[in-house]
Amino acid sequence: MASLVESGWQYLVTHFSDFQLACIGSFLLHESVFFLSGLPFIFLERQGFLTKFKIQAKNNTPAAQGKCITRLLLYHFCVNLPLMMASYPVFRAMGMRSSFPLPSWKEVSAQILFYFIIEDFVFYWGHRILHSKWLYKNVHSVHHEYATPFGLTSEYAHPAEILFLGFATIVGPALTGPHLITLWLWMVLRVLETVEAHCGYHFPWSLSNFLPLYGGADFHDYHHRLLYTKSGNYSSTFVYMDWIFGTDKGYRRLKSLKETSELKQT
Repeated sequence: MASLVESGWQYLVTHFSDFQLACIGSFLLHESVFFLSGLPFIFLERQGFLTKFKIQAKNNTPAAQGKCITRLLLYHFCVNLPLMMASYPVFRAMGMRSSFPLPSWKEVSAQILFYFIIEDFVFYWGHRILHSKWLYKNVHSVHHEYATPFGLTSEYAHPAEILFLGFATIVGPALTGPHLITLWLWMVLRVLETVEAHCGYHFPWSLSNFLPLYGGADFHDYHHRLLYTKSGNYSSTFVYMDWIFGTDKGYRRLKSLKETSELKQT
């Protein structure tokens, strides 16, 4: 497996420049993972498949889904791509590299874990600030246009929010100066996590059923259903920040009532 990864990486660094890999390569990888993981949930919603696992009964119209996709492509090409290109010198200055040797799996795993922890902390506070009255009305309300989220709505947001909360994703890598392959793996995992959190389905195989600290779709779907002043559940990946600061009390109460009701029916 290691030799296969090294061979593939050797091809990339031989045929493409560091700038091309870090900017264009990262952008293409992001778009591929994002749309390939997010589009199936539009198909499920339109065809009515697996409805017993759908969190909300309400469906989005094809027009609303199309609006989301169109706006996303605009944001990705006009905001994300230029930002990746502009930030390249900064990441290079902080130690990002694409050359050999590749980092060990121990190093990659430790850095990815650090990124998840620090991203969750920074995202929680940034997201909570976005729910203040002025910022919600003028910025964050764009993301909440979809009270019934589906996978692709995870990145549907005001350009200012993309920049603001995007900082949470890059602060970890900026601090450690990772190898580009580590950065790519982090990006893939982060995209898959946020698509899953917005997918609108809670499956038996969802990670939240096996990892107690993982939020998942049910946790974040609650956040989208409520008014901004009462939503809570501000975390991105894990739930401990909401638990520590008591911003998940409404969700826990509702979940407890639902479980009690289900027990009475059995």
